[in-house]
Amino acid sequence: MNEFELKYGCNPNQKPSRIFMEDGSDLPIEILSGRPGYINFLDAFNSWQLVRELSEATGEISATSFKHVSPTSAALGRKLDDKLKKACFVDDIEGLDDSPVACAYARARGTDRMSSFGDWIALSDTCDEVCAKIIAREVSDGIIAPAYTKGALDILRTKRKGNYNIVKIDAGYVPAPVERKQVFGITFEQGRNNFRIDRELLSNVVTKRALTEAAATDLIVALITLKYTQSNSVAYAVDGQAIGVGAGQQSRIHCTRLAGQKADLWHLRQHDKVLGLQFAPGVGRPEKNNIIDIYLSEDSEDVIGDGVWRNYFAVRPEPFTAREKKEYLACLRGVSLASDAFFPFDDNVVRAFKSGVEFIAEPGGSVRDDLVIETCDRLNIAMAFTGMRLFHH
Repeated sequence: MNEFELKYGCNPNQKPSRIFMEDGSDLPIEILSGRPGYINFLDAFNSWQLVRELSEATGEISATSFKHVSPTSAALGRKLDDKLKKACFVDDIEGLDDSPVACAYARARGTDRMSSFGDWIALSDTCDEVCAKIIAREVSDGIIAPAYTKGALDILRTKRKGNYNIVKIDAGYVPAPVERKQVFGITFEQGRNNFRIDRELLSNVVTKRALTEAAATDLIVALITLKYTQSNSVAYAVDGQAIGVGAGQQSRIHCTRLAGQKADLWHLRQHDKVLGLQFAPGVGRPEKNNIIDIYLSEDSEDVIGDGVWRNYFAVRPEPFTAREKKEYLACLRGVSLASDAFFPFDDNVVRAFKSGVEFIAEPGGSVRDDLVIETCDRLNIAMAFTGMRLFHH
């Protein structure tokens, strides 16, 4: 198959639409179920590049959850502790600890569940039955992976009355070194971004404090996540997992704040007050996500106030006060942060520190690099200059 006709492009009025190989060769994919659309394939091919590169860089199985051509998270296939399992709604999944690919997706999906609603999934390795069981009960548009077990396919083909989008990618496919796209009838051409992100990239530490090896892995996760995130972008990471991604903001500090807010929410969702919420019978998984999000916001009275809490909870929750949240977050450290371009001001470092950041990777090259380094040293943050911008558009 050297081309595939799509229902339409980005929007229903944009017809005709197709994907095809300009050289007439076969597409490096096999569609096993469903009929993916234009945006589905944009997500599929970007997300596949991310997990393939992440696994090559770390030697670990990985997964990502994509929405609108940016990752909500990316994660390595490491076991989840009991609190994280509950926060990610996978504490009832049998065999989870024995399936790295399922652990990777559980982490990626569970990081920012609001943004991952209706996601596109990419797995670096074979999708097994355990992973398929998680996917089967989530609202998702489709998946791309290099292989599927028979049991996993049987499960996934039950979604959407048999129309769930399942794509198999040729893991050995290597695209041409030059890529093209059109905007307003004008063709753009550039070399593919084959820049390699690895441990060596983090060797230029410019602060008094050094990087730990665990932080270096987290920074690699964050940097590769940013390589496939719409710019400007910033990512927080810990334990082999991107826990907050700020994408597509015109101002870098807004990226840092947005990603930091998401990272804070990821931490707060694992607090005993949240894990102990007793929902009313009949409240579904997507509704629980929304309720938790409101409970953790300044508008918590909308779900725990007089006259409304019984709509959501079997037992009325205690308020999670701003002071309690601040004190809880203040105890968290060991978080890593990466930026796809340099920090023009040290306000990014100050904001990152509030979300537990102790390790940073950014290209460097700002006229205020000295100020940024000085602030890192004052806050005991280690920072490496990568020397490479990672814009993605």
